[in-house]
Amino acid sequence: MEKTTIELEHSKANMASFGFAKFLSEFIENAFAAWAFYFYERTIGLDSLLVGLGYIIFALWNAFNDPLMGYLTNRPFKFTKKWGRRFPWILIGGAPYVLSYILIFSPPAVDPTSGALLIFLYLIFATCLFDTFNSIFFINYVSLFPDKFRSSKERRLATGIQTPIGIFGVAVGFLVPPLIISRLVSTTYVWQALVMAIIGLVVLAISIPGIKEDQVTIDRYLERHEREEKTPFLKSLKQALKHGSFVAFIIGYTFYRCLVVSMQASVPYVVEFVLIKDDDYVTILSAGFLVGALISSPIWAWFAQKTNNNKKALLISSSLLVLFTIPLTFINSWIIMLFGMLLWGIGLGGYWTMISPVLADIIDESVVQTGKREEGIYNGFLQFFGRLGILFQAISFTLVHELTGFLEGEPVSAQGPLAIFGIQLHFALIPAIVMLIGTIIFWKKYNLTPDKVDEHQAKVTELKL
Repeated sequence: MEKTTIELEHSKANMASFGFAKFLSEFIENAFAAWAFYFYERTIGLDSLLVGLGYIIFALWNAFNDPLMGYLTNRPFKFTKKWGRRFPWILIGGAPYVLSYILIFSPPAVDPTSGALLIFLYLIFATCLFDTFNSIFFINYVSLFPDKFRSSKERRLATGIQTPIGIFGVAVGFLVPPLIISRLVSTTYVWQALVMAIIGLVVLAISIPGIKEDQVTIDRYLERHEREEKTPFLKSLKQALKHGSFVAFIIGYTFYRCLVVSMQASVPYVVEFVLIKDDDYVTILSAGFLVGALISSPIWAWFAQKTNNNKKALLISSSLLVLFTIPLTFINSWIIMLFGMLLWGIGLGGYWTMISPVLADIIDESVVQTGKREEGIYNGFLQFFGRLGILFQAISFTLVHELTGFLEGEPVSAQGPLAIFGIQLHFALIPAIVMLIGTIIFWKKYNLTPDKVDEHQAKVTELKL
């Protein structure tokens, strides 16, 4: 009993409040991933190459933007002593992040052919602004996790609480837009963005008790910072990329993001061109994998706690994602697709659940190796590589659509069989192959065993870091 009291420093209510920031991130991010590319290519009718190029520029910006923001915010400011190291930045990034989502779906009302350049430039501006605020918000939020929750027990419990809340955020982010959007009416996209923004601001307010740092955490950081020597940005980058466990994890995580982003962005295309159903079926299919994730995430948290092996839990869930993704390529019945998405959600729930505990283990190892806590930099680099999933999606969609003769702005009757099969490829088979590669690399190269994790946590406590 005494051990439990020491390890659990935060209440479950506080952990749940912390999880609502995860809700917000998943809520907005997944709605963006599902509808933005489709909106510009299918609804607006902008040329596929321009949409793809705009997304590539956006992906490159947010990739480099993430580690930079992590580095710049990873130091004390005038407000740190009173308000904390992470809390102010989460609020500074969070509210504009939510509001800038509206701009994504408010391009100039011009002809997509004669005004293509204007729409293209607007796409770059809106997405890059959106991502800048997202980086400020999300990097500081995830960087707070390993500093706030110190023991494996508390981390797994916090993850077990926050993951279902985050999945619920995904659910709302997937389910709300199709209720408002009319596939080819651009103004309906603006209305859904307004509704999403209102919900997002309410959720941000709910998360405040959980993301607000207590005075013990603030004082611990300030005392630690006085003892630490400031590491230049490029040196921090080199240190992180020499960290073998971190490199193995970010490769697997990057390929996981390639899978998830591609599948999310493909769902509206699959519903319209493969299943030939209306927008409501986007909601139905999304509900399928979300139910699977919600049901399974507590089981994954229990399994990780029972085995005391975060690597094993992540590896099994990663393997299931590959196994359940491949058959989705060949399904054209919505009922069978719904069952397939339910199974896919089981694997997704496991990976979601284990990301934070595994990354926290990695950060503990870096503390032991360097004598410094640099969560912001590590999370910045993680987001850098994770954002390559958007780059992968943009390139794969653009190449597949161009090579298979997909006609942007045209209905299913105008598309050839090859174009339809191309959608099935970028929905499942291509991202499944990428995920398989990432799973193998993680299995072979990630070396943090339970004994090493326990050893590192004891050393971090000893170092008072």
